[in-house]
Amino acid sequence: MDRTPWHELPPTARHAVEAHTGPVEWAETADKGVMSPVACVLRTGSGRVFVKGVRLDDPSAWMYRSEARVTDRAPLAPRLLWQVEAGEWLLVGYEYVDGHHPDLSPGSADLAPLVDALTAMSAAPWPEAVRKKPLHTRWGALVPDGHAHDLEGRALVHTDMSPLNMLATADGLVLVDWALACPAPDWADTAFTVPRLIHAGHTPHQAESIARRVPAYRAASPGAVDTFTHALYAVWESRERTDPLPHRAALIAAAGAWVEHRALTVA
Repeated sequence: MDRTPWHELPPTARHAVEAHTGPVEWAETADKGVMSPVACVLRTGSGRVFVKGVRLDDPSAWMYRSEARVTDRAPLAPRLLWQVEAGEWLLVGYEYVDGHHPDLSPGSADLAPLVDALTAMSAAPWPEAVRKKPLHTRWGALVPDGHAHDLEGRALVHTDMSPLNMLATADGLVLVDWALACPAPDWADTAFTVPRLIHAGHTPHQAESIARRVPAYRAASPGAVDTFTHALYAVWESRERTDPLPHRAALIAAAGAWVEHRALTVA
């Protein structure tokens, strides 16, 4: 995505932000992510802040408002600082988190904090004031026939468990970019993490062994997890057909390996 740098925003939009932050001394456009037209770190006299945003007339503007409301209630998320609408832009300020993207490969020291984070996240209820389609509705016809009930739940689920959406800090993992969050089973984020672990070098058995350290996943019905694995594989394949991206092939292969593993080992 072509991003709009901070200095190219209308002066009224920048002044509205600076009413919250104080004068901006320096701005750096983020080089990760593909969704936000504005994504940058601002340095001010009181510290750094992360800003993301979109034009008010963009059809996706509602997602930024929703994300802000979800992030404000989500566990292990950056603090929501402010939200402004000025100069035809919607801009949202979040706490700047100083950390590194975790290493999910076998033997990594980041795996224990990952399990702690998934355990904490599984206990968060969906904020009912925020209206979003639940997971089984979002995936629709790609859920195996007659099994949509397996994916029903009212937990607050991030759904995009890429290590690029995680920051490892001295106090544990922080999850960022909650735009795709939705209501789902309390074990779903752990399930979303399994193919990420396989992609990082774990066997499916090893990845599931890590997942089972999370009580919510350990208590999940094997049949419901099977439904999830088949649906996730179908969803990722469908997205690759309609919007191919370089990173998707390896993730689809990881999801396929998980499906095959469960077919062989789970009764």
